[in-house]
Amino acid sequence: MGEAPSEDRKRSPEHYLLLGLSILALVGVGLLGLWMDPDPRGFGTHEQLGLAPCRTMEWIGVPCPGCGVTTSVSLFWNGELWASFVNQPFGGLLAALVPLLAVAAIIAHFQGRDLYRSLMSMRLGRAMVALLSLMLAAWIYKIFRA
Repeated sequence: MGEAPSEDRKRSPEHYLLLGLSILALVGVGLLGLWMDPDPRGFGTHEQLGLAPCRTMEWIGVPCPGCGVTTSVSLFWNGELWASFVNQPFGGLLAALVPLLAVAAIIAHFQGRDLYRSLMSMRLGRAMVALLSLMLAAWIYKIFRA
């Protein structure tokens, strides 16, 4: 008969929440990416979801920081990886990170690790600064490309 896991080996409720969210993100982003047709303009794909057009683009002719992200996700999930990154680098990055992080979460789960404890032990400040910097750089790129 097996022993009951010690208190420090039990997974937190947050672990299961993070695992579920990562799987939901993978399925949701994947299905949406496959379902939507990438807009040939390089932005506006989100309008297929019933969302309004980008007001920044309408009002001043400059893309917002998120312009092209949905299009890039759709391009990525339709197998056009390079076009995804060329269209909106941050969108291409997000499209690639969602499956990678979901797979990492699933692997960590089967290795017996607690996702929440692992996440809390990381230094997320630098990662957030890097992510925001990449988003800003991609936005500047998209402005000059529009």
